[in-house]
Amino acid sequence: MTDQVTVLGLLGLLGLSIGSFINVVAYRVPLKRSVMRPPSACPNCNHKLSWRENIPVISWLVLRGTCSECGIHFSIRYLIVEVLTGVVFAGTVAVIGVDWVLPAYLWFAGVTITLTLTDLDHKLIPNRILYPGIVVGAILLVGGAVAAGDPQGAIRALLAGASYFGALLVIALVAPAGGFGFGDVKLAILLGMFTGYLGWGQMSVAFFFAFLLGGVLSILLLITGTKGRKDAIPFGPYLVLGAYVAIVAGDRILDWYLA
Repeated sequence: MTDQVTVLGLLGLLGLSIGSFINVVAYRVPLKRSVMRPPSACPNCNHKLSWRENIPVISWLVLRGTCSECGIHFSIRYLIVEVLTGVVFAGTVAVIGVDWVLPAYLWFAGVTITLTLTDLDHKLIPNRILYPGIVVGAILLVGGAVAAGDPQGAIRALLAGASYFGALLVIALVAPAGGFGFGDVKLAILLGMFTGYLGWGQMSVAFFFAFLLGGVLSILLLITGTKGRKDAIPFGPYLVLGAYVAIVAGDRILDWYLA
């Protein structure tokens, strides 16, 4: 128990740093810019941020979310993403445990948070993030499953990724235009693998909650006037949220339903 708490704390701190990098990737990749160069700088005065100004969470709090050179305010989203990623990384350890597949699920967390941000900002799931996310995720997940002595889980994960992809592809082809895009269909491969590894029931829960949450939240956006009927609403975040529900509580939801 003590070892797991230690790992949980360390990976929570790692998540804060990963969250800082996710902010960069989610901002630059849709604009087709390099994530490595140039270094992080103030968008207003182009002041290059020093390492002291790039410490996750701490720098934002110490500087009160402002540029040390020109005083412009940075979006609080940077802080939220860093904290959220730290929480999700720590939560991943709590849910998955210290296991061979843990690195795969940490990778999954980082990729899905990034794609959620790009979809919310640009209604775009970039292939530059998704394709490496799927390939590396599959390698880590299959390798971890085999190392853990669960080759059947590895096979199930790959089949679930293909099945989730196929299900959304059929829906996309027969549904009215504008329901969701092909990026969402390809995202289903990643989500299907990581929910399907835990069981076919978990993948079903992910599918059901994606459409349930998507429908309910979309209706709320329309009722509150945040979105109009002709406004496009990104579906990727709902797919990701459905997968998170399945990974965290899929077993309990299935037990409740079957009872």
